[in-house]
Amino acid sequence: MQSILIIEDEPELARVVRSYLEKAGFAVSAATRGDMGLRLWEQNQPDLVLLDLNLPGMDGLDVARAIRRKANTPIIMLTARVEEADRLIGLELGADDYITKPFSPREVVARVRAVLRRSSASVALPQTIKVGELEIDLESHTVFRGEESLALTPTEFSYLVLLSSQPGRVFKRDQLLEASQGVAFEGYERTVDAHIKNLRAKVERNPKKPKLIETVFGIGYRLKKD
Repeated sequence: MQSILIIEDEPELARVVRSYLEKAGFAVSAATRGDMGLRLWEQNQPDLVLLDLNLPGMDGLDVARAIRRKANTPIIMLTARVEEADRLIGLELGADDYITKPFSPREVVARVRAVLRRSSASVALPQTIKVGELEIDLESHTVFRGEESLALTPTEFSYLVLLSSQPGRVFKRDQLLEASQGVAFEGYERTVDAHIKNLRAKVERNPKKPKLIETVFGIGYRLKKD
């Protein structure tokens, strides 16, 4: 049974989301403070974290930073903040998805399943893709640059796999969204730019002058052919 940690300071909202997730077959734990949630994450190592941004004790962004310093646990942000900058900050910290309040609990379950699905979708495929210096192992869900292991989030990994599947092909932002989420939720395509920025920071020798992942302005991204 996969486990979900909810870090949310609205008890009724947390209760409803927890109920829906448990009915969907997940084991769920919850915390109402950021610092408490981080301790629960350290103790239980859940498969995914649903993380509110506005939290007492420790801000949600700080919780995300602390998690990302230690692991690539999938994170879905729950936020009432409507400013685009706030969403992008969370995504640049390594969050895999975001859901804006108010939301449907059924949507939360769908998003959770989509993120977990892409984080483990490649386990049964004993396949390796080699692109330039990179070696992408779809079976172990790992990426190496020479002897160096690169720690990618599930979303970053799914983007890299899709781009490397057809080097030279331009993938639109909505195609990357759909590949990573299972469906292009409401077309918030700027999230793709944030994830690509994070991915470049890990796979490029010089992220400011990328030579592997190219931007095709007005369309999307492609992986450069050798």
